[in-house]
Amino acid sequence: MGYRHDNPKCRRRARSRRPRARICLRQGCGRKYQPRRWNQRYCQDADCLREMRRWQAARRQARRRLEAAAKAKDAEAQRGRRQRGKSFPAPSPCVVAVTRCHAAKILLPPLVCDRPGCFAPLLMPARQPACFCGPACRQAVRRVLERERKWRLRGTFQGRQGRKREYAAARERRSKQQQNTGGATPSRGPPP
Repeated sequence: MGYRHDNPKCRRRARSRRPRARICLRQGCGRKYQPRRWNQRYCQDADCLREMRRWQAARRQARRRLEAAAKAKDAEAQRGRRQRGKSFPAPSPCVVAVTRCHAAKILLPPLVCDRPGCFAPLLMPARQPACFCGPACRQAVRRVLERERKWRLRGTFQGRQGRKREYAAARERRSKQQQNTGGATPSRGPPP
């Protein structure tokens, strides 16, 4: 058996980049998982996916309720129900009260938070319409979007140049910190 020769034509290709372990974005999950794709935001647990579908359905329904056409269609359906109700005998007062309370509990706030899985109502600031229920949800979504933006940019020329600048700035910051604290920390001697 001879020595291994390096043939540039037969070199192995570099392995594709693999994303690091992440924390699930869904509010209340917090599981750590290994993503299979670069843009995978949630763990693939069955409970987590079921809750995600429930949250998406609630958002769709809340958005639909705000449309004028949906409001008109709902008003027409209510009118039809009232007309049909007049032909039947009136139910007892206690049944009507229970029905009204139940219907009041079903209604959600007009819109829910943009963080997946968070059903909290939006904060209503004075200046602009809100998307999140608080700063924690806003930061979680912002962190995920920033990670995905960097991942897409990473393989491009522009991304490589940006990383060079970023690393150079970090080196400079570290060297300044070492110079500022240089007199305070004792230097290490040679190992014994």
